[in-house]
Amino acid sequence: VGVGKSCLLLRFSDGSFTTSFITTIGTIELDQKRIKLQIWDTAGQERFRTITTAYYRGAMGILLVYDVTDESSFNNIRNWIRNIEQHASDNVNKILVGNKADMDESKRAVPTSKGQALADEYGIKFFETSAKTNLNVEEVFFSIARDIKQRLADTDSKSEVTFMFLYVWFI
Repeated sequence: VGVGKSCLLLRFSDGSFTTSFITTIGTIELDQKRIKLQIWDTAGQERFRTITTAYYRGAMGILLVYDVTDESSFNNIRNWIRNIEQHASDNVNKILVGNKADMDESKRAVPTSKGQALADEYGIKFFETSAKTNLNVEEVFFSIARDIKQRLADTDSKSEVTFMFLYVWFI
């Protein structure tokens, strides 16, 4: 069973929930501007690590998604952050996401406070989400899009960005 990255993506892209795999390109409206998101749902398993390193350089934003009911998925986040630091651009935006927050507390293996502490350690934002109940799904995507938009505006203040092509990459 995965951490729910594909379900989170599907909930955001068309408002539905399923266990099927999906990758999408979509357009959102952000601050009266059209933003194009190309979203790569990449597998976090070790066997895909060499394939996915090719995507690091093109990524403008990375969502590091773990399953709150699976401590090993959370513990693997540090390895992925090291990989990101090694291969991605220095200014890539990152958000830590604990998914499946709708699960019963008795099934939770990673407390919210532990996720927040890890995000604080790396100086990145943290959300808990549920693709099943739609908890914080839009907030995560709009937050990373806003962060990337702001970073681009800060680096090129002479031109106003009216359309962006963003990679939001799942780990």
